[in-house]
Amino acid sequence: MHEFARYAAPSPAHEVDLVRRNPFALVVSDGSPPMATHAPVILPGDTLRGATLLGHMARANPHWRSFGDEVLVVFSGPHGYVSPSAYGYTPAVPTWNYAAVHVTGPVELVDDREETLAVVEQTVHAAESPRARPWDMTSSRGRFAELVDGVVAFRVLVREVRGNFKLSQDMPAEVRARVRADLRAHHHRAVAGLMAEVDGAQR
Repeated sequence: MHEFARYAAPSPAHEVDLVRRNPFALVVSDGSPPMATHAPVILPGDTLRGATLLGHMARANPHWRSFGDEVLVVFSGPHGYVSPSAYGYTPAVPTWNYAAVHVTGPVELVDDREETLAVVEQTVHAAESPRARPWDMTSSRGRFAELVDGVVAFRVLVREVRGNFKLSQDMPAEVRARVRADLRAHHHRAVAGLMAEVDGAQR
């Protein structure tokens, strides 16, 4: 990913938050042809750089067999089309607001069955934690154990983090406010909310 200085994340915490909120990532490995799989990938700690990400995919998926030394993991945040009708001036051109974090690093497969089960359970815990009433997996752990042989877990050691939070930072404050309102009105509340959050962090 090419990073634009003006669209840098306001802080490492914003990158961590994006990864946490959007754990259904795209795992990409080099090859001929390159391969990619959408899979849950979680960040167990509070720091992204130097961390170890945990993920898993179906054993029936041949992708894991072609993992090289490193993989790219793409976390896509909220995004939305920005119409020039929100700008209040002309001539103008449309654009796309978005946030994304790309992580690259060495990958290793988890060979141990119990460790694989632990990765699956940690993933469920991470997905349930934000809910008002998280589901208690205790009574289903036996079922998890029955299915775990159909899963391949993996670890990614984060070597490099690249991100863009392109959220109309190149526009005056009053234009950004109109863009946020227009995005909310056209079903892009998440990206409008992130714009407001980033604007507040950069003041």
